[in-house]
Amino acid sequence: MKIGSFEFNMRELGGAMGDFGTLFPLAIGYIVVCGVDPAGLLVMMGLANVATGLYYRLPMPIEPMKVLAVVAIAEQWPPSMVYASAFAMGVTWLLMSVTGLMNLVARITPVSVIRGIQVALGVLLAVQALRMISSGWVLGIVSIAVVLLLRQNRYAPAAVVLVLMGVGIVYVKGQLQGLSGPGFGWPGFHSFDMREAWQSMLNGGFSQLPLTATNAVIATAVLIRGYWPERPVAEKKLAMSMGVINLIVPFFGGMPMCHGAGGLAGQYYFGARTGGANVIEGAIEIGLGLFLAGSIAGLFAAFPLAIVGAMMLLVGIELTKCVKNVSWNWQLWPMAITVVVSLWTNMAFGFLAGMVLHYGWEVLGAKKPVL
Repeated sequence: MKIGSFEFNMRELGGAMGDFGTLFPLAIGYIVVCGVDPAGLLVMMGLANVATGLYYRLPMPIEPMKVLAVVAIAEQWPPSMVYASAFAMGVTWLLMSVTGLMNLVARITPVSVIRGIQVALGVLLAVQALRMISSGWVLGIVSIAVVLLLRQNRYAPAAVVLVLMGVGIVYVKGQLQGLSGPGFGWPGFHSFDMREAWQSMLNGGFSQLPLTATNAVIATAVLIRGYWPERPVAEKKLAMSMGVINLIVPFFGGMPMCHGAGGLAGQYYFGARTGGANVIEGAIEIGLGLFLAGSIAGLFAAFPLAIVGAMMLLVGIELTKCVKNVSWNWQLWPMAITVVVSLWTNMAFGFLAGMVLHYGWEVLGAKKPVL
């Protein structure tokens, strides 16, 4: 079915499920370890997906801010601090947008460094995916084969088949029996202390900023220009939407959210071509949050990791293909140092290393090395 520039079909449904690989583990951690309201987390993510899809009219991932999620789960933050961190991110990205600072960062970031971030992200996804697949190599290999065979299938998209296959395995193993049945639950109103917002920035927020700027904003804008060259999205606009979302969702149980090149690549790889994918994904998440909040963490935890890993592996490989767009000249060196430092430490330091090398040669007037 097509409504204006939106499509609602099996292909868009497959694309909607293409970003689940990064959502599952972090959502489980927030709910189980931090005690975040599952209804609020899912409903707010669903509403953010619907609003973003309607606004951009393109696939636009809504996913957890990974650095903040990892720190929050590792340090077992209370729910109020998780909500405070989302609010702090909302303020930060709104300021980055309205002051024009995000456009400045995007303007001075060379293509070679952006490609380095994309490759590093692809490698990190692939490594994490292989760890997941190691929990069941046979199932992982079968899942990869399903993706390769059905990725372009309009009637049985790979992501839909894999999700149904995973739920079927959970059912056959009897792991659905211990879960609570459907029951209506509405997100509550949540408050937090502004001191928690500042503490969350010190603990993980400031480390999150470079990753969000490079991956969720700059690299996402570049991917959009590659997938839909006739419909580019400005970096300032992406920062604005993240700011608005994170200013609203924490009061109703939402976690810190962002866009992301990996999520967009996953959506596109599995078939998403319009904002319909976001609307479909949002509707699924809202339904889960309203009717299955009490059992969703158990269902996510029981879902076979090998299937999620297979999906993530192929998305990671897809991201690394951007190297073919880099000229075989001295620009490969900033890209390479960005990748190496990102994998060795983190993407924030990788970004800085690539920028220093690129502009160091410019400032010093040094002769660029050739290959």
